[in-house]
Amino acid sequence: MPVTSYIVALGSNRRGRHGGPRDEVRAALAVIGGVQAVSRIHETAPLGPSIRRFANAVAAIETDEAPDDLLRRLKGIERAFGRRRGQRWAARVVDLDIVLWSGGCWTSPTLTIPHRLYRARRFVLAPLAEVAPRWRDPVTGRTALTLLHAVDRRRPCA
Repeated sequence: MPVTSYIVALGSNRRGRHGGPRDEVRAALAVIGGVQAVSRIHETAPLGPSIRRFANAVAAIETDEAPDDLLRRLKGIERAFGRRRGQRWAARVVDLDIVLWSGGCWTSPTLTIPHRLYRARRFVLAPLAEVAPRWRDPVTGRTALTLLHAVDRRRPCA
């Protein structure tokens, strides 16, 4: 497969062998490889029942891996960092998600690109807008920056 670009979201809200959540994100970035650009690390509120704040970032990477192959490698990195599958929304040492791919859309039994929830998640869109503000969503055609503005726009009270 030729070299393609991916947007990978990184998150951590639990201390691991590399230190606190910010340290875990930095360590994961060092292991991923092919990093072309990375956002600053954002501290964000948790979703769901977790009480620990997250350290979130986005990296633009280049690799010759197919989407499913990259996913397998990222899940291996998560396991190596101590991530255990289990309760949804639980605290985690590291979470690595493929958000976008320069090839457009991808669907397999284990992976859907673009990530199905990223358009509504400020903790992905804010760092994405730093790294690739003009990257277009292959489904909506909207840029990362436009998607971020849509999430930030105030909603009228009902």
